[in-house]
Amino acid sequence: MERPIETPDEGTEGQSGAAPAKKRRIAVLVSVAGLAFVLDLISKLIVVAKLENHEPIEVVGSLLRLNVIRNPGAAFGIGEALTILLTAIAAAVVVVIARIARKLYSTPWAIALGLLLGGACGNLVDRIFRSPGVFQGAVVDFIAPTHFAVFNLADSAIVCGGVLIVLLSFRGLDPDGTVHRD
Repeated sequence: MERPIETPDEGTEGQSGAAPAKKRRIAVLVSVAGLAFVLDLISKLIVVAKLENHEPIEVVGSLLRLNVIRNPGAAFGIGEALTILLTAIAAAVVVVIARIARKLYSTPWAIALGLLLGGACGNLVDRIFRSPGVFQGAVVDFIAPTHFAVFNLADSAIVCGGVLIVLLSFRGLDPDGTVHRD
């Protein structure tokens, strides 16, 4: 049976008790999530106000354009009829992260979960408040690389958070700060 090897997370030396360390990790999670959410929200507000119903803007020649679309589905427009289900999944992600946060002692996990939470909240707000109606709203996507799906900053945060979670898992680091080695 594999035993976890506990390692202190950086920056915890000299602290008494676990409460300050836990609070600091939750603060990291909330800060990263808030930053990801606010950047996504502001970018969508600007894009809708200035670029919607206009021709796409080329940023890097034909390789990268800003092109506003409303996406009721998931990545690559898959599941357009499943908007309510996608809304429920995003809400479930928020609840799961909130539960994990109670035992969060790892700064890298706090960053990863913060990215995931901020991105999920960004797209969840679109699905709840944008037309055509509550829990049926289409997500605003606008970053359009050539030969790839159009996406937004929330999608980027979700992907970066997911990749970081996979890397942390491969390294054996758990959200509670323990490390498992083979």
